[in-house]
Amino acid sequence: MIKNQRDKFQALLADQELKCTFERKTIFDEVLKLDKHFDADSLYERFKKKGLRISRDTVYRTIPLLLESGVIQKSVGAGKRDFFERTSARGHHDHMVCIRCHKFIEFHSDEIETLQEKLCGKYGFKLVFHDHRLFGICKQCSK
Repeated sequence: MIKNQRDKFQALLADQELKCTFERKTIFDEVLKLDKHFDADSLYERFKKKGLRISRDTVYRTIPLLLESGVIQKSVGAGKRDFFERTSARGHHDHMVCIRCHKFIEFHSDEIETLQEKLCGKYGFKLVFHDHRLFGICKQCSK
């Protein structure tokens, strides 16, 4: 799986005529070590703590490449910024987020995936990645 993801990431870089720099490789490798949700700033802080000279801007510019190549997906986390997670951690899934306690439930729906493909086909749209989150009130908060 890791080799396949590395190949996809490198192929995307080549398609966009971008170099597979030390910094991009390092960011890719670090993301593969993560088994929890993260944001760009926390990823940057990991490099800073290790004494690696990878700029915050480089982290922010690399995340869309990781998204497009399927290495990561948008996720949920505490706060209003964007959070991500490795797609290989639990496979592709979406999220339900409680607006009261901020708990999130991960789920997968073949019906939603099929509908997305059908809609993209209908409109001639090439889906690269998606961010599907449902916001509401969880069972515990509803009581």
